[in-house]
Amino acid sequence: MAWVLDLDGVVWLDDQPLPGAAAAVGRLRSAGERVVFVTNNSSVRLADQEAKLARFGIPAAGDVVTSAVVAAGLVEAGERVFVCAGPGVEEAVRARGAEPVRDGDADAVLVGFHRDFDYDELDRASRAVRRGARLVGTNDDATYPTPAGLLPGGGAILAAVATASGTAPVVAGKPYPPMAEHVRALVGGHGVAVGDRPDTDGRFARALGFEWLLVLSGVTGRDDLPVDPAPDRIAEDLAAAVDAALSAPPSGTMAE
Repeated sequence: MAWVLDLDGVVWLDDQPLPGAAAAVGRLRSAGERVVFVTNNSSVRLADQEAKLARFGIPAAGDVVTSAVVAAGLVEAGERVFVCAGPGVEEAVRARGAEPVRDGDADAVLVGFHRDFDYDELDRASRAVRRGARLVGTNDDATYPTPAGLLPGGGAILAAVATASGTAPVVAGKPYPPMAEHVRALVGGHGVAVGDRPDTDGRFARALGFEWLLVLSGVTGRDDLPVDPAPDRIAEDLAAAVDAALSAPPSGTMAE
């Protein structure tokens, strides 16, 4: 069976690993479970995501799927792509065989999280869309969790470009069909999706047809319950979730 794990709020908070996460992943692998990490964070290069996991004690070469990679799959080789996003998206666009640009006409505008977004870039990106470029978002998460609290996410940037251009975007990441199709092709049709956000991870689990396991170590806390979609199971964190899953047969009850 596959375990599809979110990263922010499940494995780490920004640059701080969550306690017990590395050991939990090790236990899953030792039990013969397939573990894949699926993140809507598009700003970081794929190798850097894998290196960060390795630094936290989780080898993950070839096991990370980012919204940047899936979004780049929505453009064609040879196209000009206005990259309103971070290095992860530029890398993915180049790997696709398309040409990343930062100004002028383009076949597509690809928007993702990046900290240097400003009014000038908003102007250039929205102009490209109004001139006919397709608008693609890596994800539409309004926020992302850090140890200091929630920060604006890629969805906030995407909303600005969509509003300024008057165009509804196609969104690649969780919980939308491009990501669901990519992950299902990778791991098959049976598994557990673990995350901290009902609106992305929960809906993504439902899109996959997987069990939806909510952890309370990220955006969602116990005071936010109940949530929609309702999870199949709830755990305080990944370590508790894996402990419950591996120490007892499925019972249909929630892990508390």
